[in-house]
Amino acid sequence: MNKIRKGDEVIVIAGKDRVRKARGKVLARVDDSHLIVEGVNLAIKHVKPNPMKGTAGGKTEKPMPIDQSNVAIYNPKTGKADRVKIQITKDGDKERKVRVYKSTGEEIKTSA
Repeated sequence: MNKIRKGDEVIVIAGKDRVRKARGKVLARVDDSHLIVEGVNLAIKHVKPNPMKGTAGGKTEKPMPIDQSNVAIYNPKTGKADRVKIQITKDGDKERKVRVYKSTGEEIKTSA
């Protein structure tokens, strides 16, 4: 079970965006250890104009993958980065795994 999923709000704890305390939602998981986060790790891409598609040329910003070890999940209750632990809860006779914040013990609700 991945501790950081698509739709989670994360905060950068290492890398070039750490200085500005960049925060954003996880847009996608590239592989097991890389994420694409909106507004974080942006690269400038030079685009040629294509009149057939109706696109103008110029510079565009493209989000690049960032390693999941460089981000931490954002806890809105404390306003800080937090760690995630997996807890097994019982619903009647079924057991299910739930992600919870390590500091407060609350269940993490994913918006995606």
